[in-house]
Amino acid sequence: MVSALNVIDVSRVTPSDSPEPFTLSLTFFDLLWYKLHPVQRVIFYRLADATRPFFDSVIVPNLKSSLSSSLSHYLPLAGKLVWDSLDKKPSLKYSQNDAVSFTVAESNAEFSLLTGNKQFPTTELYPLVPELQVSDESASAVSFQVTLFPNQGFCIGVTAHHAVLDGKTTTMFLKFWANTCKRQQDQTVNDLIPIYDRTVIKAPGDIETKMVSGGKEPENPRSLKILPSQELSPDVVRFTLDLTREDIQTLRERLKRESSASSSPKELRLSTFVVTFSYAFTCLVRARGGDPNRPVGYGFAVDCRSLLDPPVPSNYFGNCVSASFRMPLTAETFMGEEGFLSAARMVSDSVEGLDETVALKLPEIMGAFTSSLPPGAQLLSVAGSTRFGVYGLDFGWGKPQRVVIVSIDQGEAISMAEGRDGNGGVEIGFSLKKHEMESLIDLLHQGLKS
Repeated sequence: MVSALNVIDVSRVTPSDSPEPFTLSLTFFDLLWYKLHPVQRVIFYRLADATRPFFDSVIVPNLKSSLSSSLSHYLPLAGKLVWDSLDKKPSLKYSQNDAVSFTVAESNAEFSLLTGNKQFPTTELYPLVPELQVSDESASAVSFQVTLFPNQGFCIGVTAHHAVLDGKTTTMFLKFWANTCKRQQDQTVNDLIPIYDRTVIKAPGDIETKMVSGGKEPENPRSLKILPSQELSPDVVRFTLDLTREDIQTLRERLKRESSASSSPKELRLSTFVVTFSYAFTCLVRARGGDPNRPVGYGFAVDCRSLLDPPVPSNYFGNCVSASFRMPLTAETFMGEEGFLSAARMVSDSVEGLDETVALKLPEIMGAFTSSLPPGAQLLSVAGSTRFGVYGLDFGWGKPQRVVIVSIDQGEAISMAEGRDGNGGVEIGFSLKKHEMESLIDLLHQGLKS
């Protein structure tokens, strides 16, 4: 049965203080994303007391009032992306009475299915994320939706424009909002108060011109409309793999054994990311099967805050990410007995090689990506991070039951987060067609036994 959603209310939430108008320029890191699909997250909270009266009288009012207070510290989120006729690039503008959209809804979906470890249709997630208001002339920065699952819990859906904020900034805001809601008072936690100083980002040469020139629409070059999304197949399903700390150590020891026994032993950087990403990549390539000579590759986002000189403060507001790609490769490399080791060697080398140039050469990196990606290639990317601490988002009703990045459906992507129990595990989200997902789940579980 397809679940139904009942929209109870759609309102506007303004910052609690009404400050002066505010304009924030976009950096070259932001401009990369201004035409691309927004990031969509759903944060689920289990709460048996979540009756409709409690939802209406406590949960929704507390979330809205604390959101209003939090927006006073994060004014750009209430503003809009615009591209004035005299400007060379879009900017983010906040004007008095600007607000974020806040939807309140009720769902009859099965909460335990959406937050559990069984596969389910990905279409079940889409009613839980709000639309972002986007037109040729302007684009909202963010929108929110809170949805009740009667007597089971509720969820908070977030849709964020990627040209405004990256995953680190999004999580920083959500932590600020959660702290404000839980304590029912305004927060002044210094490491969660954003800084807007754009001079900390040094743009080399004409890099901004290069970023804006990509993705223009000839008939309306200043249009802020998002590029069309691919249509989702109805047989796409979701699955979340919960790797324990012990699982990750088992995979790490396996890689050490295989590396030392190989013809070219080499010490690898076997961080949690390298181990888990390499494992997911190998299993995904094998699950698809097919022609062993078919092209595959991988890419992952790189937080550049600590790589730049001088480093960018961790509470900087906006995008500060680049990417690392490895392609084209052939599927055959990862299908054999040493496939996992081959992937780990490559990902280890990719991580070891990161330095400031990954930020300063962003146009070249993206240009190489688009020019060297063969048609039909299986390219794995990753959304989220085990460092964001999303399971610390307690709005006053406990830690999340599950955090899902819905927008991984817009490409060959997985999501990653720290394990919910805080004991060093990792959570990996997958979105695939059902027949491929069943093969993948078998491979994932088999690999943990060997």
